[in-house]
Amino acid sequence: MVATTSTTHSQFTTAGTSVADKVAPQAATNENRDMFTKLLVAQIQNQDPLSPQDPTTYVNQLSQLSQTEALQNLSQMSTANASILQSMQTLAMGSQVGSEVTVATNTLKLEGGSVRGTIQLNGASSATSLVLTGQDGQQHTIELGAHGAGSQSFTIDPDALGLPPGTYAIQAKPSDGTAPQIEVAARLNSVRVANGGVVLQVANIGEVSPSSITGFNGKTES
Repeated sequence: MVATTSTTHSQFTTAGTSVADKVAPQAATNENRDMFTKLLVAQIQNQDPLSPQDPTTYVNQLSQLSQTEALQNLSQMSTANASILQSMQTLAMGSQVGSEVTVATNTLKLEGGSVRGTIQLNGASSATSLVLTGQDGQQHTIELGAHGAGSQSFTIDPDALGLPPGTYAIQAKPSDGTAPQIEVAARLNSVRVANGGVVLQVANIGEVSPSSITGFNGKTES
């Protein structure tokens, strides 16, 4: 009986040691979980598994340790999956370079050529104005006339309107007083990764996030 008890104690001690040795290196790799793991391992190492104060304590601690390791692995997998998804998004967007895209925006860069876009009216409007505000604070108003609910097209010709090159804030003012979304059609010039995210360079707009893209209209003629 004594020999059996001794063997059992040795098995538990070996198990506790092997778990501690396995977890300690993992804990060291992640500072956010380091303290919790060290405390849990210390509790397991500094008790007699054959005579705990609470018979379920040792089993519960081993279960917690296993759950912690599983969460560590899940976190690492999530990080890897996020990196893969970002790479896939970059490749997908990169294949669209040279295409015309539609971008939801409230700013516009006028560089000499005409700019096309649409106003997504929430309801019928008896008169819609497109207001461009330059960096000098001067406003330029373009009257678009009446239109029903839906997409109201517009074209901005800087030369015809006497607008100098520069960046403008753009705002639609329909007769119902709402602030509908403005979408501008422009060429996708490049795609790059910056600060952990994908950034698109769009003509007449500048840098935008993928979430600003509302449509892909195909390759533009060179």
